[in-house]
This record gives sequence, structure tokens and C-alpha cells, in this order.
Amino acid sequence: MTPVKPTQSISTLEKLFEDHFGKKAENINMLPVSGSDRRYYRISSGDTTAIGTYNANIQENNSYFYFTDLFRKHQILVPEIYATAKDRKHYLQQDLGTTSLFDVLMKEGHTNEVRQYFHKALEQLAKLQWIAGREADFYQCFSTRRFDEKAIMADLLYFKYYFADLQNIQYDKGLLFDEMEQLSRELGRIQPQMLMYRDFQSRNIMVHNGEIYFIDYQGAMQGPPQYDIASLLWQAKAQLPDNWKEDLLNGYVTSLGKLQNSRVEEVHFRRGYLQFVLLRLLQVLGAYGFRGLLQHKPHFLSSIGPALKSLDGLLSNNPQLPAYQEIRKLLERISSADMQQRYTQPAKSETVKLHVNICSFSYKNGIPKDKGTHGGGYVFDCRGLLNPGRYAAYKHVTGQDEVVKQFLERETRMPEFLAQVYGLVSLNVDDYLSRGFENLSVAFGCTGGQHRSVYAAEALAAYIRNKYNIEVSVTHLNKEKWVLQPEASA
Repeated sequence: MTPVKPTQSISTLEKLFEDHFGKKAENINMLPVSGSDRRYYRISSGDTTAIGTYNANIQENNSYFYFTDLFRKHQILVPEIYATAKDRKHYLQQDLGTTSLFDVLMKEGHTNEVRQYFHKALEQLAKLQWIAGREADFYQCFSTRRFDEKAIMADLLYFKYYFADLQNIQYDKGLLFDEMEQLSRELGRIQPQMLMYRDFQSRNIMVHNGEIYFIDYQGAMQGPPQYDIASLLWQAKAQLPDNWKEDLLNGYVTSLGKLQNSRVEEVHFRRGYLQFVLLRLLQVLGAYGFRGLLQHKPHFLSSIGPALKSLDGLLSNNPQLPAYQEIRKLLERISSADMQQRYTQPAKSETVKLHVNICSFSYKNGIPKDKGTHGGGYVFDCRGLLNPGRYAAYKHVTGQDEVVKQFLERETRMPEFLAQVYGLVSLNVDDYLSRGFENLSVAFGCTGGQHRSVYAAEALAAYIRNKYNIEVSVTHLNKEKWVLQPEASA
């Protein structure tokens, strides 16, 4: 199986760096990725840095290159592409740092300065949609050219299958499907249709030198501009205040006026906006259900509660939305107080005594003894998973390092393994909390106690902290014997 850190790709990116900047790369570090198959590396030499990218999907890369050129032509701030390899799979682009608009919001809160960043983002979005969009060649879109009724129906079914159907709520399936078809036809006919970013949210907006830059616009297509505004203003974890949403929407409309765009009728535009707010909330709930409930990824799981809160607020303030009885009835049940409580992280309580002790270990040293007062817990054997330590690229790093995390998540069955672990451990945590127990021990073992077991221990700790908000400790028992330096040559 091919390692996630292919020497050939790194060598290609290093050569691009050297050819463009005239200096050899001194450091190259793999960056975290989310759901895509793209690999990102921060490459540096002294004060010079760039982001090296590898993506095997050439069609997606070509779409990204096309839209980057189009946006930069119209002075929309996106990263500059410095160099592209002949294979069109490797490219070098501007390093915008690590701070997204979402990061700024989480750090500084709902300040006026943060709100101005959102205004800047929407002003740039208006240019992207209405100016760059006028000359966009939608045949350059790599996935689909238009957000039509088929794409809308796909979003609605994504919500149905990956979230609604997992909640054990009864509804008329035939009637719901008929209403979803009618709703998708209605939304697919809304005009105007301009250039739609598709995933316009604050994690895809970088703050760099006081300016905002857009990233991850590979999925751009022709579609309703309201969808992008809804994506930003109703992002679940951002939880923007209602007065912000109204102010920012007004600011966007004002930006359209400055562009002297005569195609917008504000009343119809705002009505369509509310409908796409609803669609976007359902689409992200589908994503949170798939990534959180099925794949057990903590970030997505913790986003469900805020998304349900947003949906409840939208329905409460707009009793006419949606104009379909069975959809409305289902959404009211899904966003009820009980459902919100189910997915709301509990506050830490001094009366909760349970402490979960998690460790990693090497089977060479034997299985560690449980030191808890109940004398029980779990021991999971990770040796059935492919060992990153077999490859030279990973021998001197650990399960705490990003390159190993990416390898285990992409090249092994670790996600499937952990999904089972999460379910089993949750059974005991739920029971122990109800019975007032104080300790639960979980141990993960592998051959060297350096890669697989370390990653699994850290992943379970993040999952439990996120789901239960209780005390968790992690100990890596073989840490002193980790092989972190290459052996000196004779």
C-alpha cells in the first residue's frame, strides 16, 4: 500500500519551490486536511514560504486554476498560484497563514472588528458572483455545471438518509418524497442564476495581513447567489446573532447597488434567500449526520446541536417556511427541544465524578494493569491495522504527528476500527455516569506503542471530551522508548 507521504510528490513540490524562488527548500511539513483527497505541505526556506499541493484529480485542479485566474483578474483576493507541474497534479501557491475568519470569530467573539471582516467577505463575494460570474465559463466546473433541481434534490435526500432517518422519527415517506421533489423544482427555478461558491463559510475565508482571502472554491458552479450568503451567515458553529445576519444581508444588497446590477429585485431576492437558508441547514445536517453519527468525527458531531438550534430559530420566525406540510412537520420534530438536548454537549458538573483513563502501550511490554477502583475497562488490539512503522517515512514520528494521522485515516481501516470502539466505550460511559462510578480505563496496544495505539488513544480522548464534556487523561506508556531519531551511520 502506498504511503500518504510519497517521496515523488514531495520531490516534485520541492523542485517547483526551488525553480520558482531560486532557493532550496529547507523544511516541508504536511498540513491537516478535512474531507478531500488533496495533500497540502507548507514548504519554507528562511522567510520564504509557500503551500505545495498534490491532487490526483486533474479535472478538479484545472477548475481551481481557471477560477483562480478569473478571480484574480477581477481583483478578488485568492491565493496566487506560483507554479504548476507538467502533470497538473502538483502546484505551488501562496501561503496565507493559518488563521481563518472562523478562528478570528472564535477568539475575539462578536466584536465590531469581526463583523467588518464579514462585511468585507460579502463585498468580495458580490464581485465574485456578479462580476466574475458574468464571464465565467461553466464548462470549466469539474463536478457539475449548475445547481439545478437534481442537485437540490440530492441535498434534500442527503439530509433525509444521513440525518432524518437516523433519528427514529415517524413520517409519511411517500408524501415527504413527493414534497421534496416539489420543493427542489421550486428552488431550481429561482432566478437569477450567477456564479455560486457552493461552500462559502468562514473556515474557507482566511484573514491575512488584515485582508480576507477565499480558498477551496473548486466546487464553484452556476447557481443562486442567495445560497452562498446563507452558507456564511447561518454556519452552525458560528452562531451569528440575528442582528448581525440582518446587517450583513443589508450590506450585501448595498454592495450589489454599488455594482449597478439591475437584475436584482430585492423583495424576491430576500424571499429566495430564506428558502436557501433552509436548504443549506438541511444539507449541513446531512453532512453532520454522515461525518458525525456514522463516521464518529468529533467536530461534525459537536456541530449538530448548534445546527438544530439554528433550524429551530428559522422555523419559529418563519411559520410559512417551508410551504409543505410533511416537511414542516418533520423539521419541527427534528429541531424540538428534546432533539436539541440530545445533541447538546453537557456542561461540566462538580457532581460528575467519572474520570476516563486512556493509555497506549506496546505488547512487547505486556498488557498494563487497570488501576481504577472498579477493576474493569477495555483493551483494544490495534495490531490488525497496517503499521505505519513499516515505512521509512514514518519510523521516526508518532501517532501524534499529522503525517501518521493522515496515513492511518486514509490508508488503513482505522476509521472503521474506531467507529466500533466509540460505540462500545460509549455504552460504559453512559452506564457509569448514571450509576455514579468514578473510573473507566481504556487501553490501546500495538507492536511498538508509537503509532497506531497512540493515534487511537488520542482520538478516543477527543471523542469522549467532545461528547460528554468529562475529565479524560491520556498516557502513552512506551513514550520513553519511541524511536524519534534515525540511527547514526557507522
